[in-house]
Amino acid sequence: MRIPRLEAVCLVIVSALLISAAPWSVLLAAGNAPTKVVLGTATKGGGFQLFGQNLAEVISATDASLQVEAIATRGSKQNLPFLEEGKIDIGLVEGNAARQALEGVGRPPAKLKVLSVMYPNPGMFVVRAESPWKRIEDLKGKPIAFGTRASGLRILAGDVLDGIGLKADRDFEQVILEKAADGPRLVLEKKVEALWGAGIGWPGFVKVANSPAGAHFIAPSAAQVKQILAKHPHLKRMSVPAGIYKGQDAQIDSVGLWSLILVRPGLPDEVVYRLARAIHRGGGALEERLKQGRYTKAQNTVAQVPAARLHPGAARYFTEAGLAR
Repeated sequence: MRIPRLEAVCLVIVSALLISAAPWSVLLAAGNAPTKVVLGTATKGGGFQLFGQNLAEVISATDASLQVEAIATRGSKQNLPFLEEGKIDIGLVEGNAARQALEGVGRPPAKLKVLSVMYPNPGMFVVRAESPWKRIEDLKGKPIAFGTRASGLRILAGDVLDGIGLKADRDFEQVILEKAADGPRLVLEKKVEALWGAGIGWPGFVKVANSPAGAHFIAPSAAQVKQILAKHPHLKRMSVPAGIYKGQDAQIDSVGLWSLILVRPGLPDEVVYRLARAIHRGGGALEERLKQGRYTKAQNTVAQVPAARLHPGAARYFTEAGLAR
């Protein structure tokens, strides 16, 4: 049976339209797909892994155009080269490690920019509640867990101890962890006398404090804080408010720096703009999940980070939101 000429022509036109429309449908689908952003955290059981996973979920829930995937890394010292090499898009970096990289201390300055602050990291030791040790000097010669090899918190420990004339590898039996989760376990099993850490709601401190053994904390004395700041003025006075950890009835004063979320070179400004906006708008949700989330505010980023170090995409959002000039 022969197809009438008009019907044949229509069939050809419809077929051509379907064929030509196929690529556009693919492009449309691709255009609707969320932008994937890879976030480097740290080892499981540590503060960065906990914070990063919750931050990724909050950003993704706040802005459907973004899909943030949090991946475990070895910590700040690995996140920095991963960012520079483009293996991750954004990374969590402890304040001292970030400062050294951005200022070029012992290395060429990193071409990285800041998306947001995380939270302040006042450094201190945790011991079992039964422990007789009350001062940092009491821990001399004893086995102390100083974190993982790639943790930026070890840089802070070095500065704090150096400020009072001590060294981790000389004056203590230094224990380096394979993963952050090992620290509180070793304290509770009495294989180390103390664990060094920092931050608000830090998981290692939480685990020891919430255990049947309980905990108390050892931070530099007021006189030692002055000594540390005199030798290492890049550090800042910081405090852990009372009640952050179980059994912690008083504020704990120490020193530290704000940890930062850094951005790899080449991540589009528009993506960073959306990330900054989502962190700002999702601030309440993050605070509900984590005590330390109360500090991850755009206002704190503007206050704590020099304008030259802010990523242009983040800076544009802060300006449009009326938080910066």
